[in-house]
Amino acid sequence: MIMGKTGILADCITKRSDLVTREIAGETIIVPVRGNVGDLSSIYTLNEVGTRVWELIDGHTQVGQIIENVCNAYEVTREEAEKDTLEFLNSLEASGLIQEKKRNDGMME
Repeated sequence: MIMGKTGILADCITKRSDLVTREIAGETIIVPVRGNVGDLSSIYTLNEVGTRVWELIDGHTQVGQIIENVCNAYEVTREEAEKDTLEFLNSLEASGLIQEKKRNDGMME
Protein backbone atom coordinates (compact mmCIF):
# COMPACT_ATOMS: atom_id res chain seq x y z
CA MET A 1 0.00 0.00 0.00
CA ILE A 2 1.53 3.27 -1.13
CA MET A 3 -0.56 5.76 0.86
CA GLY A 4 0.39 4.72 4.39
CA LYS A 5 4.02 3.88 3.70
CA THR A 6 6.62 5.98 5.47
CA GLY A 7 9.12 7.57 3.11
CA ILE A 8 7.02 6.95 -0.02
CA LEU A 9 7.75 10.42 -1.43
CA ALA A 10 11.36 9.39 -2.12
CA ASP A 11 10.36 6.07 -3.73
CA CYS A 12 10.00 5.37 -7.43
CA ILE A 13 7.07 3.50 -8.95
CA THR A 14 7.10 1.42 -12.12
CA LYS A 15 4.38 0.23 -14.46
CA ARG A 16 3.74 -3.47 -14.80
CA SER A 17 5.21 -4.87 -18.00
CA ASP A 18 2.08 -6.83 -18.96
CA LEU A 19 0.03 -3.78 -20.02
CA VAL A 20 -0.89 -2.18 -23.32
CA THR A 21 -1.59 1.55 -23.25
CA ARG A 22 -2.94 3.96 -25.86
CA GLU A 23 -3.68 7.65 -25.67
CA ILE A 24 -6.93 8.64 -27.37
CA ALA A 25 -8.39 12.16 -27.28
CA GLY A 26 -6.40 13.20 -24.21
CA GLU A 27 -7.27 10.08 -22.22
CA THR A 28 -5.17 7.00 -21.67
CA ILE A 29 -6.62 3.53 -22.13
CA ILE A 30 -4.85 0.72 -20.25
CA VAL A 31 -5.48 -2.94 -21.08
CA PRO A 32 -3.84 -5.66 -18.98
CA VAL A 33 -2.49 -8.58 -21.00
CA ARG A 34 -3.06 -12.02 -19.49
CA GLY A 35 -1.77 -15.11 -21.27
CA ASN A 36 -0.81 -13.07 -24.38
CA VAL A 37 -4.41 -11.82 -24.71
CA GLY A 38 -5.79 -8.41 -23.78
CA ASP A 39 -8.12 -8.67 -20.77
CA LEU A 40 -11.00 -6.65 -22.19
CA SER A 41 -13.01 -7.04 -19.00
CA SER A 42 -10.35 -5.00 -17.17
CA ILE A 43 -9.90 -1.88 -19.29
CA TYR A 44 -8.89 1.27 -17.42
CA THR A 45 -9.43 4.83 -18.67
CA LEU A 46 -7.45 7.76 -17.26
CA ASN A 47 -8.46 11.41 -17.57
CA GLU A 48 -6.00 14.24 -18.30
CA VAL A 49 -4.55 14.38 -14.78
CA GLY A 50 -4.38 10.59 -14.51
CA THR A 51 -2.66 10.49 -17.89
CA ARG A 52 -0.03 13.00 -16.70
CA VAL A 53 0.65 10.96 -13.56
CA TRP A 54 0.80 7.78 -15.68
CA GLU A 55 3.40 9.39 -17.96
CA LEU A 56 5.52 10.27 -14.92
CA ILE A 57 5.49 6.69 -13.62
CA ASP A 58 8.73 5.72 -15.30
CA GLY A 59 10.67 3.92 -12.59
CA HIS A 60 12.98 6.93 -12.16
CA THR A 61 10.72 9.79 -11.04
CA GLN A 62 10.14 9.87 -7.30
CA VAL A 63 6.59 10.02 -5.97
CA GLY A 64 7.34 13.44 -4.46
CA GLN A 65 8.36 14.73 -7.89
CA ILE A 66 5.12 13.41 -9.40
CA ILE A 67 3.17 15.29 -6.71
CA GLU A 68 5.13 18.49 -7.40
CA ASN A 69 4.40 18.15 -11.10
CA VAL A 70 0.66 17.78 -10.44
CA CYS A 71 0.73 20.73 -8.05
CA ASN A 72 2.44 22.97 -10.60
CA ALA A 73 0.52 21.84 -13.68
CA TYR A 74 -3.00 21.96 -12.23
CA GLU A 75 -2.92 24.86 -9.76
CA VAL A 76 -3.83 22.87 -6.68
CA THR A 77 -2.34 23.12 -3.22
CA ARG A 78 0.52 20.82 -2.27
CA GLU A 79 -1.77 19.08 0.25
CA GLU A 80 -4.49 18.45 -2.36
CA ALA A 81 -1.96 17.24 -4.93
CA GLU A 82 -0.35 14.87 -2.42
CA LYS A 83 -3.65 13.45 -1.16
CA ASP A 84 -5.14 12.97 -4.63
CA THR A 85 -1.95 11.61 -6.20
CA LEU A 86 -1.34 9.10 -3.40
CA GLU A 87 -4.98 7.95 -3.59
CA PHE A 88 -4.64 7.54 -7.36
CA LEU A 89 -1.37 5.60 -7.01
CA ASN A 90 -3.03 3.36 -4.42
CA SER A 91 -5.89 2.63 -6.83
CA LEU A 92 -3.41 1.81 -9.62
CA GLU A 93 -1.49 -0.47 -7.26
CA ALA A 94 -4.68 -2.18 -6.05
CA SER A 95 -5.62 -2.80 -9.71
CA GLY A 96 -2.23 -4.40 -10.34
CA LEU A 97 -1.09 -1.73 -12.80
CA ILE A 98 1.94 -0.41 -10.89
CA GLN A 99 4.43 -1.56 -8.28
CA GLU A 100 7.27 -0.13 -6.28
CA LYS A 101 10.53 -0.25 -8.18
CA LYS A 102 12.97 -2.84 -6.89
CA ARG A 103 16.47 -1.66 -6.09
CA ASN A 104 19.51 -3.52 -7.34
CA ASP A 105 19.83 -5.32 -4.00
CA GLY A 106 16.40 -6.91 -4.54
CA MET A 107 14.70 -4.84 -1.86
CA MET A 108 11.80 -2.53 -2.56
CA GLU A 109 12.56 1.16 -2.73
